[in-house]
Amino acid sequence: MDQTAMSGSTATTAIDRSDKPGHIGVILLVAGLLVGAAIALGFIANEWAQPLILGLLALLSVIGVFGLFAFAIGLVQFSGRAARNDLTKTLVDSAEDGVVVTEGENRIVYANEAYLALAGARSAGDIRPVERLFTGRAEVSEAIYRLATAAREGRRLVEEIRLEPALNDGGTVGWYRVRVAPVRRDGRPAMQWTVSDVTPERERQENAFQELQHAIDYLDHAPAGFLSIDADGEVSYLNATLSGWLDYDLARFGSGGLHLDDIATANAGALIQAIRGQAGDVRIEVLDVDLKRRNGQPLPVRLHHQVAFGSDGRAGPSRTLVLNRAAGEAGSDGSSEAEVRFARFFHSTPMAIATVDRNGAVLRSNAAFARLTQQGAQPATIQDLVAPGSGLAAALAAVMEGSGDAVPLDVSLAGEEGRSARLYLTPVAATEDADGERAIVYALETTAERKLKDNIDQAQKMQAVGQLAGGIAHDFNNVLQVIINASEFLLASHRPTDPSFPDIMQIKQNAYRAAALVRQLLAFSRRQTLRPQVLELGDVLSDLSLMLKRVVADKVALDVRQGRDLWPVKADLGQLEQVIVNLAVNARDAMPDGGKLAVRTRNVSAEECAGLGQQALPPADYVLLEVEDSGTGIPAEHLDKIFEPFFTTKEVGKGTGLGLSMVYGIVKQTGGFVFVDSTIGQGTTFRIFLPRHVPTEEEIAADIAAKEAPKKAAADHTGAGIILLVEDEDAVRALNARMLVSRGYTVHEAASGVEALDIFLKHDGKIDLVVSDVVMPEMDGPTLLGELRQRNPATRVVFVSGYAEEAFRKNLPEGEDFHFLPKPFTMKQLVETVKAAMA
Repeated sequence: MDQTAMSGSTATTAIDRSDKPGHIGVILLVAGLLVGAAIALGFIANEWAQPLILGLLALLSVIGVFGLFAFAIGLVQFSGRAARNDLTKTLVDSAEDGVVVTEGENRIVYANEAYLALAGARSAGDIRPVERLFTGRAEVSEAIYRLATAAREGRRLVEEIRLEPALNDGGTVGWYRVRVAPVRRDGRPAMQWTVSDVTPERERQENAFQELQHAIDYLDHAPAGFLSIDADGEVSYLNATLSGWLDYDLARFGSGGLHLDDIATANAGALIQAIRGQAGDVRIEVLDVDLKRRNGQPLPVRLHHQVAFGSDGRAGPSRTLVLNRAAGEAGSDGSSEAEVRFARFFHSTPMAIATVDRNGAVLRSNAAFARLTQQGAQPATIQDLVAPGSGLAAALAAVMEGSGDAVPLDVSLAGEEGRSARLYLTPVAATEDADGERAIVYALETTAERKLKDNIDQAQKMQAVGQLAGGIAHDFNNVLQVIINASEFLLASHRPTDPSFPDIMQIKQNAYRAAALVRQLLAFSRRQTLRPQVLELGDVLSDLSLMLKRVVADKVALDVRQGRDLWPVKADLGQLEQVIVNLAVNARDAMPDGGKLAVRTRNVSAEECAGLGQQALPPADYVLLEVEDSGTGIPAEHLDKIFEPFFTTKEVGKGTGLGLSMVYGIVKQTGGFVFVDSTIGQGTTFRIFLPRHVPTEEEIAADIAAKEAPKKAAADHTGAGIILLVEDEDAVRALNARMLVSRGYTVHEAASGVEALDIFLKHDGKIDLVVSDVVMPEMDGPTLLGELRQRNPATRVVFVSGYAEEAFRKNLPEGEDFHFLPKPFTMKQLVETVKAAMA
């Protein structure tokens, strides 16, 4: 609406009540009085003249004072100030937006011409404040209420109001932007209201929106599909035609409902996201791929895929034209169907295929090749695909010359460490060299197969070393058994004051040290004998704290942190303590200049296992033992070897290389898992997961009975009865027989299982107890037990072995009852076991 027309439509101009009006009549009255007084003085006698003159002067003084007041209230103004106020007032009076200033409770002190026109005011009495000017529907009242509240609180606010009909008969609908803001006038607070008629602006926006809606409608129902995908694979636009082909509802896009994986096959997604470019590039690729309908069925299409790259090299949203190439669609023919079949075959094959020019630049590739590269990024050349030093350059040069055959080339892929592939290179015939293709590269990723082979090789090596260690330990145990038993006999026949007594004691003590070394070998091969019991790991650590402080020395700070309410575990107490001490010793040696050793325990639930990133750890409840040091760390090339026996990085004479192998064997034999993480210069962390033990009803009952049982009297190691002693080592058999005879038993000796069976038959099975080795030539212990039970099911047996009981129990019938004595043993242990078996 034109402002001139607006002003002419009313008989009013801007109304300004901001200044108090002056009264010119007062000035005229004062002037008349002064003239009258001067005339009157001419008719008065001289004696009255002086008092009258004084009175007149006093009157003039009063007038002067009133003049000052008149200036203060604006009745009298200097011309410069009035000119400035006139200019400002003229600008506001003629403004296109309606302006009104209020004081107090909506008292209007100023309103310009535009506001009067909007309000339809023809006189000062017709002026209405903004709060009463806008009335109508609920949303209008709510907006005015918010503005009025802001005015009372002295703060700014802007609202847009849609009014039906418009103000002052301006049309059927009017849009108004109303602002309120606080102002200060002569130190007094006031509020300035501004009303702008934005109806033309909104009409232009609505027209543009209608045109945009028409354009979107044309695009939605075009005979081709349109698609936009951002760099993260989110589908930001999908037209109605394509959504119909894919059987998706467009309503899903209100919150970014679809991802590239939802509408494209894995091969298609890999090709689309493999497109890369430099900053500022615009790449257009034509891709024959399969999209994916909502029911999972493929839809063959041709994509004209355009991607622009920003200044940072990141891909922007694509502009993709989608042509339906399914059989029977408009535009499809025999040749296109054959092309679709070839594209589907080319992109669906699991072998990565790419063509390269004479410099190795990748010209074309399939989906498998895109997945072969790190993060799906398409390499510029085939050389960028592999790690340096793979021999690719020589093989590629030979193929270019036509002298190379398709010989497999095993390479390591660039980027992520540990990935590998096998490449086959074949030359392109000269007649097919129109577009620069000189060779075809076929590739198969072999990362999984290579890791599997490495794992198998490692397992086989560990198994072979374990079998070797177990065999050595078994034979060595027999030697130690003779030394220990012989030293015990010698000590029994010598007094402590004899000169030879200390030497015999040294022999016995070193034999026990050798036995501990053998146990480490057996621990690695998981054939040692464990005596598991239910333990509280927190109690075990508490008992070991003082020992650990002595082990780690003064330079290393020990920090032991226990988790709350730890679950019980079932393990051999002595072996578990040895595991903790060995790890502490290794940590101490890794911190020659001092550092910190942290030992922590906590529960790990089955749900938490999945988030730990250890694929070899099956989901279950565990108690976690962590031993962390701040030492030198373990090199990456040594991490796979630290659990092997005799492997050590320590100086000669400072380590046997059996400590960690023993830790590994004990943890595995207990049913647990051990993992290690290490960073050079930062330290190493060993994590041991021990299975949570849930006691059975039988264990609970046995525990209660053990607590209530009375204390036993001193043991009597003497006895009587007939014992058949079976041992293939003559020295061991002789000493064991001597021990038993000295305690009152009758002993028959046998050097093998066959000989023992003959003796058993000669005595008609009247043997009170059979004490037999497990590993023997001709007939081993379990086989002998089976033969004896056939002849006398009540035969009692004690098995003696350097291997763990579990190593041979699997060869016995289910539920077979026998006693077990691990080698090497003392005379006391032998007679106690025999006494218990014959009870």
